[in-house]
Amino acid sequence: LAALERQVFDFLGYQWAPILANFLHIIIVILGLFGTIQYRPRYIVVYAIWTAIWVTWNIFIICFYLEVGGLSKDSELLTFNISRHQSWWSENGPGCVRKEASMPGIKGLDSHSYISVIGCALEYRYIEVMHSSFQILIALVGFVYACYVVSVFTEEEDSFDFIGGFDPFPLYHVNEKPTNLLFKQTYL
Repeated sequence: LAALERQVFDFLGYQWAPILANFLHIIIVILGLFGTIQYRPRYIVVYAIWTAIWVTWNIFIICFYLEVGGLSKDSELLTFNISRHQSWWSENGPGCVRKEASMPGIKGLDSHSYISVIGCALEYRYIEVMHSSFQILIALVGFVYACYVVSVFTEEEDSFDFIGGFDPFPLYHVNEKPTNLLFKQTYL
């Protein structure tokens, strides 16, 4: 649900890289759930590997919005340099008020030009950082759970008793006849 919520807000902001990453994340989560329900450890292993990639992606998003290193939140990196859109939260965050001004010489519905956003209770970059941090937390819990489920599934496969076949001390003892008696039966 958190990934779907994040997907919606990334769609509203036209941020194509996060949209693709969220879409892939949703598909892998569904695959992991399917693997859990159908007792398919390989699918769960794929999910566990994906969570490591997902954590890395979210750390990148945190670094991007906090402008760590050479990253800039004003760059067009998340939109693949297609547009100048930013996070939806940049204009619609809690308490934000957009100031618009009319463009001279243009009339109609689209005659307003965006000027600035003021009065935000929380900057949009911190909202994006909180989203990514929450995704990291969920991914880490999912990774631990996936490792546990895979270990339970593989333990169940290893502990299967083939009618006393592999146990050195079976629960019941079968009276075995000497081999010479078995040969005598075939001659009769």
